[in-house]
Amino acid sequence: MTAANEYGGMLEGASVLVVDDEPGMRNFLTKILEPRVNRIATAASPAEATNLLDEAHFDVVILDNVMPGQTGLAWIEEQRRKGFYADTILITAFADLETVIAALRAGVSDFLLKPFRTNQILNVLARTLDSKHLRRDNTLLRHELHAGENLRMLGNSDALGAVHAMLNRLAPLDTPVLFTGASGTGKELAARQLHQRSPRAEKPFVAVNCAAIAPDRVVAELFGAVDVGNTLKPGLLLLADGGTLLFDEVAQMPDLLQAALLRVLEDLRIRPQGGEREIPLNLRFLFATNADLKQAVDEGLFRADLYHRMNVVEVEMPPLKERSEDIVELAVHFMEHFSAVLGMRALRLDAETLLKLRRYDWPGNIRELRNLIERSVILGAFPKEFAGNSSVSGPRAIEDLDLMVQRHILHILDLCDGNRAEAARRLGVSRKTIDRKLAAWSDELSA
Repeated sequence: MTAANEYGGMLEGASVLVVDDEPGMRNFLTKILEPRVNRIATAASPAEATNLLDEAHFDVVILDNVMPGQTGLAWIEEQRRKGFYADTILITAFADLETVIAALRAGVSDFLLKPFRTNQILNVLARTLDSKHLRRDNTLLRHELHAGENLRMLGNSDALGAVHAMLNRLAPLDTPVLFTGASGTGKELAARQLHQRSPRAEKPFVAVNCAAIAPDRVVAELFGAVDVGNTLKPGLLLLADGGTLLFDEVAQMPDLLQAALLRVLEDLRIRPQGGEREIPLNLRFLFATNADLKQAVDEGLFRADLYHRMNVVEVEMPPLKERSEDIVELAVHFMEHFSAVLGMRALRLDAETLLKLRRYDWPGNIRELRNLIERSVILGAFPKEFAGNSSVSGPRAIEDLDLMVQRHILHILDLCDGNRAEAARRLGVSRKTIDRKLAAWSDELSA
C-alpha cells in the first residue's frame, strides 16, 4: 500500500489550500501533503488566501485560527458571504467552547489541536474528503436513478467500429464532442464510453436532459444555489467537477440556459444562484441531439455561437438498419437481460426469428429492438411478424441462448486468430469474461 492511498484513495485527487502565518507550519504541512495529494497551495495570510480562492477551486482548506490582522474563523465567515464552499479543517491551540460554537456556525468540517502528528492530519483530511465525496456520490446516485438503465455498446459492424475508432481518438482530449443521430441509436452510451476511455474515467459522468429541466429551475439545478445561511447546494456542474458532463437533447435547451452555457464554455467558471464568487470548473463537455442543429441555427431557434462551441467534433451514430449484423448479438443480450430482470422464461431465438429481425428496418433503432424483446418476454411470444418456427420458452430456450453466445464468441475468437484480448475488445467485454467462458465450456466438454 502506497503512502498516497494508505489513508484512502480520495487524497490522491484532492486539491488543498494551507493558510497559516507560520512558515514552519506551512513547510511542515507541504512536506506531508505534497507527495499524497494532487495539488497543494499555501498562503501566509487571509488576504493571500482570498486571492488564491479567486483563481482556483480547492477541495479542502486547512486553516490556522490565530493569525495577525484577522482570525481564521472571521475570514471563513467573510468568505462564506462571498461564496466560499470548500470543506475546512481548523487547526488551533485553543479549542474552548466559544471557539467550537463559532466554528460550527461558520461551517468548519473538523478540528485539529496543536501540536499534532503526521498521521493525525492525514486521518482528519481523509475523513473530511470521504465525507465530501459521499455527499456528492449520494446526490449523483439520485440523479442517475432517473437517468435510466445504461448498457455498453454491443456489436462488431463496420459502422460501429468507426464510432469506436473515433472515441479512441478523442478519449485523451478535452475537446467538446457533439453526438448526433436518430433517437435510439445510443448517443448517451457512446458518450459514456468516451468518458470511460478518458483520463477522467474515475471521476463522475453526469447526463443532463435539457428537455426535462423546468426553465425556472435551470440555474439552481445546474449552477447550484446559496441559501440565506451562505451554504451552497451544489448544482450538477460542480458535482461533476473533474469528470464529464453530457447535455442531451440540446435542441430543446431553454434560451436562458443557452446564454449561460456559452459563458461557462468560454470561461470554465460558474456563479451559483445567490453567490458572489465565481467557481472555476474542471469539466469535459459533451452534447447530444437527434435534431438538425444547423437548421435550428438557420431558423433562429438556436444560438449560432453556442452551436459552433459545441460542434468542434461531431460523432454521428449509425442507425440500426446500417448495422444489421449486430442485431443477433443485441437480441441475445436483451433476451438474457429481460428474462433475468423480469423473472420470466426466455423465448427461443431461432433462425427464422433472427432472420426476420435482421430484415426489419427498425425506425426506432436499438430502443425499438429493446422494447420488442421486453414486450415479447412479458407476453410469452413474439409478434406474428417476427415469430419463427418456435416461440416456446423454457430451459431449452436458455440452452439455445447459451449456445448462440458460445458460437458468437468462438466466431470472434476465430476472426482474431485466437487472440483473447482482441476478441474481448471487439465484444466489449473483459478478458476475464472470455477466459471464464472458455474454461466453463472446456469443463462441460470434459465432463
